[in-house]
Amino acid sequence: MTILFYIAAAVAIVATVLVVTRSNLVHALLYLVVSLFAVAVVFYTLGAPFVAALEVIVYAGAIMMLFVFAVMLLNVSADAPLRVPPSAWIGPLVLVAVLLAELIYGIGLSNQALHRGEVGPQQVSDALFGPYVLGVELASMLLLAALIGARHIASQPESPGADDQRSTGTGPAAQAGDGGEG
Repeated sequence: MTILFYIAAAVAIVATVLVVTRSNLVHALLYLVVSLFAVAVVFYTLGAPFVAALEVIVYAGAIMMLFVFAVMLLNVSADAPLRVPPSAWIGPLVLVAVLLAELIYGIGLSNQALHRGEVGPQQVSDALFGPYVLGVELASMLLLAALIGARHIASQPESPGADDQRSTGTGPAAQAGDGGEG
């Protein structure tokens, strides 16, 4: 199982580096999904199948949907193609194939080493709401601050100074309305 851990960790590192280095946002999101799946496999090989399932459901599922919707709503670049070219899928598919082969091989083993120190839902909840409750609360406050900051940034006017021109009456719209009076 140790070799499976190292393979999954290497896939996670490669995918994460590709997330950071991609200039196309959709390609970066594809590699981020692969990275999250690799982290789930790492948790599984460490004997925490519940945490691995949470990783896939919460992060690779729900959070990635949120990222995809944010990219769609922000309309990052209007000239970007509507479809992802097939060549963009090669890298993520290769990394996912490695993870899938590793997971099938790991499940096929005699899982004795895997389930020796299994961490279940009770142990996860005891840890999160026991000695690590302060970290959980700090993370929730950080996420709330990020949400408020994103809302504040999104509510800003599009061009700097657009508010100043409207309030002083010196902008093009104000001057066009003043032309016939006088």
